[in-house]
Order: sequence, then C-alpha cells, then structure tokens
Amino acid sequence: MPNQVPMSEAVRAVLGTPARSTVLESSPRTRVWRVGLRDGGRVIVKQIADGGDATRSADARFARETTALRLAARAPLPGVAPALLATDPPNRVMVLEYVEGLGPAADWLPEYADSLARLHALTGPRDAGALPAWSGPTAGDAESFLAFARALDVPVPPRVPDELASLLDRLDPAPHHALLHGDPCPGNDLRTLTGVRFIDFEQASLGNGLVELAYLRIGFPTCWCAMSVAPAPLAEAEDVYRSTWRTLTGTDVPGDLADACAGWLIRGDALVERAHRESADHLARVPAEDFLWGYVSARERLLHRLGAVAALTADHEHLHGLGRLCAGLLARATHRWPGLRPLPEQDARPWS
Repeated sequence: MPNQVPMSEAVRAVLGTPARSTVLESSPRTRVWRVGLRDGGRVIVKQIADGGDATRSADARFARETTALRLAARAPLPGVAPALLATDPPNRVMVLEYVEGLGPAADWLPEYADSLARLHALTGPRDAGALPAWSGPTAGDAESFLAFARALDVPVPPRVPDELASLLDRLDPAPHHALLHGDPCPGNDLRTLTGVRFIDFEQASLGNGLVELAYLRIGFPTCWCAMSVAPAPLAEAEDVYRSTWRTLTGTDVPGDLADACAGWLIRGDALVERAHRESADHLARVPAEDFLWGYVSARERLLHRLGAVAALTADHEHLHGLGRLCAGLLARATHRWPGLRPLPEQDARPWS
C-alpha cells in the first residue's frame, strides 16, 4: 500500500514494531511518515519517490540527501539537521530523528542566518566530490536575460554582455566547498528551542555559501513562498551570518553578495517550481504571459529581483552596467504591468 511505512530489516531494526504512523504532507518527490515507537518516542521515515523532478533521478536525490545529512552531522550539538538513524538504499528509505518545531515567529531570521552559516561552514576542500558542485547560471541564462531586455525595448549598455560573461566566471563553484542546502526555504527550516534545523536536503551541493545567503535579498528564489525582507532585519541577518562564519572559520565570507544575487536574477528556472525547470526558457515567457508559482507570479518575482540587483550594483565595480540595465528594466516593467504586487514581507509567514 502506498501509505504503508516501508519496513525493511534496516528500518525495522530502528522502529521495531511501530505503535502508530501518520502520513505527513510532502512533495510529489517524497513520501513521509511520522512514526510512533513502542517506547513513546517518535521518528520520521522518508522515502524518495520516482517522478516529480524533471532534472534528477530518485536514486540521485536519495544519495544527495543521505550524504548531506552525514556531512551535517559534523555540527556540534544542537546540530543543524535531524540525525540520520538508518537507511534502506534499495528502497530509498531513510529514518530520521524527529525534531519538534516551535512554529513561526516574527524574529526568525537571526536564528535562520546563524544556522545557515553553521551548515555552510561544516565542509571544506577535503570534501570535494562528496556532493555535486553547485549548478550556477549558464551562458544561455545570460543570453536569455539580454533577450528579455530586448523584448521589453530596454537598451542594453554595451558593457553588460562582458559583465555577464565575467559574472559567470566569478560564480564558478570550483574554489568553494561550503555545504549548501540547495533549497533553504521557509518550511525547510524548523525553529526549535536550541536553534534552527534544516530538513529536505535532496538538492544539497558544495559551493559558495553566498548563493544561499542571497535568498534574503533576492526573495527566496527556489521557494514557492517568495517573500521580501525589510532593510533592518535583512542587515541584522546578514551580520549574523558573516559573524558566525568568521567565528567558525577564522576568515571573512568569500565572494561578492552582488554576484550571487545577479546570478539568481538571470536564471529563468528560478521562476518556476522544480518539476518545470530545465524544460523551457522561462524568462522568454514573461513578456507575453504571467504565471503563478505559489501565491506569487513570475513577473512579481522578477520585479523584486530587478530592484534588489539594481540597488546592489548601482556603483559596483564589475556590474555597474548591469545595475543600469536592471534600473531600466524595473522602470519599464513597473510601467508596463502596473498591477504587480510587492512580495509579501517575512513577518507574514503563514505556516508552522
């Protein structure tokens, strides 16, 4: 039965005879149960399912998540992820520590940023190859973004194509080995009494942690629940992240946050849910149609990102032309589509 907990010998060794199990809401890519044990404890059983992801096989997603959880287990208590208690690779099943979440809070960002930095700092050059390298924007993404500007009749400053080519070089993940969650969205973080723990590591990779710190400015680009962060809590969260990283590594965070944000801006796949990525030029769709993902439309997501990158790059040494282009696109898009809404603010987070 699809809703029955898969009970291999490896799983049974942890669960024994379960007292009860409850099917939890999950994505089409997984099946998840909360399982009560005879001794009164609870665990989570998660099975990676076929389908629901156009880009990666179920076996690859299982391998990514279990590897990332083992790397995350290096964190000292209270940890940054649930403990991996057992695995059943043939059936792509894992048994995880049950983590009790406290639900939403208006001031969740500092703890989130602290745990994100602690996660990123767990790995280094010795871990190269343990997970795939982060997959950044491509030359095709850069050309698609320029084509989007032309479709809106916004002049492209002559230096922008070269700026974008150099940006792609700077975003190369090869020199970086931070443990990236891959989808550090609200809902994949659990606020606990001892800090934030992250769940759902199916997209984990190694790269520069700034590409995930950029979520706070760019509107959570891989998340259905796109949102904005007001200037004061944004500055506080970024300071917390950088301070935690410096304490743990003895170095400043490498790279440029403006580069990371610009990288998310030019990626059309960051406008659609995972099942639809790598299937079309989604930026090319935007001039002709708007389309929803969650409660927010593609144009609304893009408008927020244009504003964020325009603000970051107005006086940027390497992205000044892109900053001018983003400002022009922002003005044209606002005029052309006057009904677009700003992204909801982070304190409106509605889920537990």
